[in-house]
Amino acid sequence: MLLNSPLMESKRREAALKIINSKVKKNRQNLYDLTGLSGGFPLKKNDINLLETYAGPAIFEEKLHPLGIEHLGGEKVLALNRTSSGLLASILALVKPGGETVHYLPQLPSHPSIPLSLKLLGAENREITKLSQLKVSEKTDLVIITASTMDHHVIGESEFREIIDAAHKQQVPVLVDDASGARLRTVVYHQPRALDMGADLAITSTDKLMDGPRAGLMSGKAGLVDLVKTKAHQFGLEAQPPLIAGIVRALENYNPERINNSISRKKELYKELQDKFLVKETPTGIMLQADDLMDKLKDVETSLKPSDVSGVLAMILLRNHNIVTIPAVGMPGASPTIRLDMASRDAERMDNKTIIHALEKSFNELRKVILNTNLCKEILFE
Repeated sequence: MLLNSPLMESKRREAALKIINSKVKKNRQNLYDLTGLSGGFPLKKNDINLLETYAGPAIFEEKLHPLGIEHLGGEKVLALNRTSSGLLASILALVKPGGETVHYLPQLPSHPSIPLSLKLLGAENREITKLSQLKVSEKTDLVIITASTMDHHVIGESEFREIIDAAHKQQVPVLVDDASGARLRTVVYHQPRALDMGADLAITSTDKLMDGPRAGLMSGKAGLVDLVKTKAHQFGLEAQPPLIAGIVRALENYNPERINNSISRKKELYKELQDKFLVKETPTGIMLQADDLMDKLKDVETSLKPSDVSGVLAMILLRNHNIVTIPAVGMPGASPTIRLDMASRDAERMDNKTIIHALEKSFNELRKVILNTNLCKEILFE
């Protein structure tokens, strides 16, 4: 196995960023970020002079509050430097050392930030994927719901409400990891906002399916937000002025129409690809899962694991066709699924024929290189 540790995943990411660097220096228009979380800093010219240590928060937090409430609901908002930071701050604030947390998600694995945060406290992390496994007791400190997984499996509204009700019967607060779900659930599946269904806290990623910076936006009950905010400040997890300003402008610019428009586009792409690859649909695109790639390559002998194969294909797509996917640039612990998100800004500059050609050429190249482990290492890390 080549990608056998967080360190090696970090090295793969470093290699991918070097490739992106060389391509962007030539022409940014030649790069196609199809991750669905390319984000950005849509700042206004007058914002720059306000990005000071104290003036920045004073100005932009005031602007953030009504926009954040409109987007997520709740009573009070908090900007954090990443969604993972918000999850860590929430767990530090609400879970006792050695305590118990129930974490419901539609499909394993969970985002690594949750179990790693709980490990810091020595807390029990009960991960469940079925309502029949749900048990909230007087020992439970916090219930966490992952509303949409890393591969965009989305929780149903009835499940959502049942979990919240079970937690509140035991007077246990509910934190919703709504990273992409705050938009996927509400726009594509027409679900209510998490806080409108009774959740106590919800956090979303402002670079996922919207044009904001990679940051976290939390909202919820004022008293709980204050507890999380205190922990965030103690550990330096809060968003700094440039991030807060970027979130404000992204919320002002947010328009769900791009997500709606991507649905018909992804259906066309899926239809054209389903006979060529073992692709699956996501709410706003298509995905090639690592195990399905291995099935497609079952006639080729290789010592590589599914995540290795996915990583190599992602790097070939980046090197040869300028297409950015998460298995190339993702943080350690990110999903090995190659997801092409048609709600990405750059997807508007690519037609389906170009995407299909890139996948076919890259897959044929993958077939050749996976026979040579050393060559795969070069592709992943150099």
